[in-house]
Formats: sequence, C-alpha cells, structure tokens
Amino acid sequence: MNILFLTMSSGFANIEGRGIYTDLMRKFRDEGHEVYIIYPNERRNGRQTEVKAEGRIHCLGVRTLNVTKTNVVEKGIGQLMLESQFKRALKKFFGNVKFDIILYSTPPITFNKVIKYAKKASDGKAMTYLLLKDIFPQNAVDMGMLSKAGVKSVLYNMFRRKEEELYRLSDFIGCMSPANVRYVLKHNPEVSADKVEIAPNSVDLSPSEVVDEGESAAILTKYGLPTDKPIFIYGGNLGIPQGIPFLLECMEANADREDCHFVVVGSGTYYQRLADWYKERKPKAVTVMKGLPKADYDKLVRACQVGLIFLDYRFTIPNYPSRLLSYLENKMPVIACTDPNCDTGIIAEENGFGMYAPSNDVKAFTSAVDRMLIADIKAMGERGHQFLKDNYLVEHTYKAIMKHVL
Repeated sequence: MNILFLTMSSGFANIEGRGIYTDLMRKFRDEGHEVYIIYPNERRNGRQTEVKAEGRIHCLGVRTLNVTKTNVVEKGIGQLMLESQFKRALKKFFGNVKFDIILYSTPPITFNKVIKYAKKASDGKAMTYLLLKDIFPQNAVDMGMLSKAGVKSVLYNMFRRKEEELYRLSDFIGCMSPANVRYVLKHNPEVSADKVEIAPNSVDLSPSEVVDEGESAAILTKYGLPTDKPIFIYGGNLGIPQGIPFLLECMEANADREDCHFVVVGSGTYYQRLADWYKERKPKAVTVMKGLPKADYDKLVRACQVGLIFLDYRFTIPNYPSRLLSYLENKMPVIACTDPNCDTGIIAEENGFGMYAPSNDVKAFTSAVDRMLIADIKAMGERGHQFLKDNYLVEHTYKAIMKHVL
C-alpha cells in the first residue's frame, strides 16, 4: 500500500532516529508499504524544499517559516501557510502517487485542503486517519492564549471551524487514551462513536541497554548528582503547558530533603526562571540543568530511578505526555502531576507503575514522593515496562490503523 503521512514534526532528517512518528513510519515500511512523508524544513535550518528516498520511505521536507520554538506571530503565520505549502509540494513531488491511507497528526489542524486534495487525487478511495495528539484550539483557551469571547474569539472561532472540518474529513480518529476518546465524543456530538478509537503514542522497543552500578555512578558523578540515594528526574520542555511554576513550588518544598534528589533538565520559556532560582537558592536536593543532547539525556535517564511528569492544572483537555514512554522503556515508575482531566496518573496507579498528584497541590506531590521512597521502585518499574509492551508498542498503533483496510 501507499501511505501518506502529513506532520509538523521536523524529526525526519534521520528516519532511523527514535520518536513516536519515525518509529511508526518504520513499522509501515517494515511491513512492506511505501511510505511518503511530508514535513516542514523550517527556515532556521537553511534548507530548501527537498525529497530524500531511503528504500520504501520517501521524505519531502517543505521549506516553511519557523513553526516551532519561535515567537507567536511567526508560529501562527507559519502554521496557516503550511496548508498551501504542503499542497503545492504534494502536487509537485508526489502528484503521480495514489494513496491507500492518508495519515496526519495534530498539531496543526490546518491540513484540511491537503487531505482533500490527496484523497481526490487517489480517486476518493484513500482512508483518512487522524492521529489526535493535540486538541486545539481548546488547549490554547485553557492556557489563556485564545478566548471564546472578545477580540480573541475571532481566532478561536476560525480555528474551531477548522477543527470540526478536520474531524468530518477523517474516516477514523485515533486518540492517545480513554479520556481523549471520551472528550472528543462529549464535545463533538456530531462525531460518530464508531470512528473514534485508541491509537496510542507508541515506540519501537529497542534492546535494553543495561546500565551497571559502576556506569550509573559515573554518569551521575559527571553531572554532580549523588550516587547514594534515589534520583527523581523531570526532562523535557519547560514551558507554559508543563505548569513549571507548580514544579518550582514542588522543588522549593522539597529542596532540603536528605533521602532523595531531584534533577530537572530541559529548555523552554521557563528555564531561566528555574535556573535563577537554583542559583540563588542553592538547594541541597535539587539540580537544574540545561537540556542535553538526546544520547546524553537517555544515558542520564537510565541512571535515575523515578520519572516525573508535570502538566498545567488549567487544562480541560486530557493530554497524554509522550515522555511517559521513555520512563516506562527504562523501567522507571512515575509520579504524574496533572490536571484532573488527564488520565496518565490514574492509568499509572491502576496498573501499579506510578502515582498521581493534582498539579495544584504541593503537599500531594510531597506525599507521592514519600510513598514512592517506601515502595518497591524496581517492581513498579518492571510493571511499567510490561504495560508498555502490552499497550504502547508501534505494532499496537499500526494494528489500530490497518484493521480498517485489511
């Protein structure tokens, strides 16, 4: 079959790299399909529109504005332009291909014309499948960036219409978790329940790299971390959606603990605020580090014992953070500090690989840390790893999609 994948993720320069989308696309390739991927070549990379083919995978990088890690104006304009840019590139470079499946992920929600063009060019026979990773524009309303009233409502209503059209265009909608499915159906009553299902964030599970005590100690020593107590790690984006002010409150409340250590490593709009606090406070039990290259970060994660997840309490949409996968892959239990609509912590507790704390309750976070320290961390990590193998491998997402065409 010919598979088309539209994405705003720019991680396809190396198709063999790890990631929820590269892993899934390799799965389609390995099952014998021809895979066509269209993704943005952001202007910061200095590359023009280009096509690269590696075996059955054809990657089309389209020259765009910066659509990630940039100011709001350029990001907004860039995302609105993506639709026409992708459509032109699709017509020029893949115009003779008839697709059997058209896959696309959110963000963004602005691929509607591209999807319609690709389906029409495929004689209307292609199955359209949305991988719903981001419920926009409601998440922007939750974070105060858009509003359903006043001047900002103009943008909200425009994007909401695009979201509704995207759902209509999609033969099926794959959600990350049960809470996502319930949310979509509750807030979009026109969407049939028959077309909404779970197609989770997933990974291609690589052979586990066993880190012995000596190597682990060397890694921790390299970053000035203690080797004689459990390490709790938060890694990733330090931005508005992650509720970093609450994370900072949690670190302040536990800054002088003697029985464990916390390491926060990442980048984003709140990094400097964390770094300034760290420099001034000099907490005994907390280390704040700038984001590391992926290979170094992965080694650090493997040397730690517990993974931390933070999401802003204001969210009314149920996110399901992909960083959970790296924790489970490395046999680490988690503490999930989220809004009550997110089911990450609930799923972790029900399946014995983590604990939940509301992301507006510092005492609940501290209590979760206390409980984790007296729990069997190794056994919890093993349960999480097994849950990953049972639910979050690329074969699960692949089967969810392919059952509709086989």
